[in-house]
Amino acid sequence: MFKSLKYRLRPTKKQEQILLAHIDECRILYNQLLCARIQAWEKNKESLSCYEQQATLPMLKQQHVAFKQVYSQVLQQVAVRIDLAFKGFFRRLKDKSKTGEKAGFPRYKNENRYDSITYPQFANGCRLDDKGLRLGSIGCIRIVQHRPLLGIPKSCTITRTATGKWFVSISCDIGDTPEKKDAGSAVGIDVGLNSFAVTSDGQKIENQRFFRKEEKTLAKAQRKWDAVKKRPKTDPTREKRRKVI
Repeated sequence: MFKSLKYRLRPTKKQEQILLAHIDECRILYNQLLCARIQAWEKNKESLSCYEQQATLPMLKQQHVAFKQVYSQVLQQVAVRIDLAFKGFFRRLKDKSKTGEKAGFPRYKNENRYDSITYPQFANGCRLDDKGLRLGSIGCIRIVQHRPLLGIPKSCTITRTATGKWFVSISCDIGDTPEKKDAGSAVGIDVGLNSFAVTSDGQKIENQRFFRKEEKTLAKAQRKWDAVKKRPKTDPTREKRRKVI
């Protein structure tokens, strides 16, 4: 059984520039691999596999030198992502009559639609120690580890949110799922507004009202957005405030 644990990352400005560059190079590679699959099918009715596309990476590195800056297994994982996108497309296409879900052919990614990179082997290219998260080709990034890892870490994915925050999701193998034990008794739960929940044995769980706490911050951000939303979409201030909302 696998469980993902998410932690906040606090990279330096230099590390953030490197991370952004690596994400963008992976996005470019994603689009190239997608284009190769489409052309192979249109010209030769040939379906390229994940392994065939991974085998082309050395040649692509020679053509696009910036790919060499990115850790090799991170580049290989881009081919895996393309493969999963096509498998999902064919699965949805097959089940369309049953589910009514749109097939959704894999699309090219612009800068706003590609925001993560994956290190598929935790022991190779990434590791966690007392100083932070060490990533191949990037360095040691400070991590806010608010809880310990569980089980054996297997892979990690670095993600940038729309508001510019960085996170790492570490996938851990925690072993077999424990058997459910019969508690011998049951408790009823009543969910309400004033209290989050009240159990039948009298225990009350208070409502934290997270939205109310952030309402003033959201209103302030909304006013800032209203002041610039009519500017051209290329305006950096407009884009910055749009992401906050």
